[in-house]
Amino acid sequence: MSALERTAVRPQTASLRLKPWQQFTLLGALSMFAPLSTDMYLPALPSVAHDLSASTAAVALTLTASMLGLGFGQVVAGPLSDTLGRRRPVLIGIALYTVSSLLCAAAPDVWTLSALRLLQGAAGAAGIVISRAVVSDLFSGTEAARYFARLMIVMGLAPILAPVIGGELLHVTDWRGIFVVLAAIGAVMLLASWRGLSETLPPEARQHSGFTNMRSVFGVLVRDRRLVALTVCYATGFGAVFAYIAGSPFVVEKIFDHSPQFFGLLFGLNAVGLVVSSQVGGRLVTRFGPRRLLHVGLAMACVVAVALAVSVFAHAGLVAVEACFFCLMASYGLVGPNTTALALAPFAHVAGSASALMGLAQFWLGAAVAPLVGIAGQHSAVPLAIVMLIMIFGGAGVLAAFGERA
Repeated sequence: MSALERTAVRPQTASLRLKPWQQFTLLGALSMFAPLSTDMYLPALPSVAHDLSASTAAVALTLTASMLGLGFGQVVAGPLSDTLGRRRPVLIGIALYTVSSLLCAAAPDVWTLSALRLLQGAAGAAGIVISRAVVSDLFSGTEAARYFARLMIVMGLAPILAPVIGGELLHVTDWRGIFVVLAAIGAVMLLASWRGLSETLPPEARQHSGFTNMRSVFGVLVRDRRLVALTVCYATGFGAVFAYIAGSPFVVEKIFDHSPQFFGLLFGLNAVGLVVSSQVGGRLVTRFGPRRLLHVGLAMACVVAVALAVSVFAHAGLVAVEACFFCLMASYGLVGPNTTALALAPFAHVAGSASALMGLAQFWLGAAVAPLVGIAGQHSAVPLAIVMLIMIFGGAGVLAAFGERA
């Protein structure tokens, strides 16, 4: 009998014991730690480089460190939530996130900041991975895809509001003050989760063997060709989005010579594309199914990647580049929710571990691409366009070759 076959069955009576809108808001907020941790201080990246006397590539490493932490933290928090339940790991993670954010505000150099960002990311990972597992506890199939799509409303608020707030905060404070604000947000989330998050994984449904069984569970997961193909597709889609996240401040502020506040507005506009497309997908998924919507999103992303490359090499200007950024986010609004639902559906009994595997690939690939977009300096978008092409076409190719049952 396989490791997965020995695991507990999915509970059918899981509930957060919250009103639907409260449940929706809480789970969405728990998913926001990644965009909050990256997007709020994006407008301050050039000033971080100046203040800490660091290069563009070195400052990009602070994003890389955060992504590495987010990936590693999910590998710990996911299996831990399969063993201990969902509630306790979330509370511990948010508490550590709050403390590490305060420490980031006091970082004396870019290398210390990178190390603290690693810790901050690892702590925030608990909310991300466990929120996906909670949805898997509560829903399955098309309903799960619809719920993941609906969560994009709340998740989309972070990239819409965070850079705008970060840009405005730079009028009254510096980048260190932004991390103080992140710590305050962490404290609010800790209180909300302590009061509102009940347990959705009862003791009889847990992995009682704990971490001793983690290797065998992950071994079974990585040998599932369909899951691996969907995970690669999910990770490369995020890799393209994160290349945009890491490179767009320099594109807007340095190449096209606009202010951090203007960048924040454009970044928020692009996040609207993510929210709108995900909600349209959520309404259409019951009619067309998550697989077809995933393929539509991938096709759209491939067109966007080619269009961005052409725009960059032809020096087409900000309007063309911004249109590509907007359409990229809209395509991810279809790719993200449907890939997640398709990948987790067969593994609801180890949803924490399966979600952690997806998160590990997602954020570690994001960590790898972040420094690459800046290797040609602050005044070239060519690396960004190339990275986006590789990510999108690579993910689509893997899914086409190995994910035929997706």
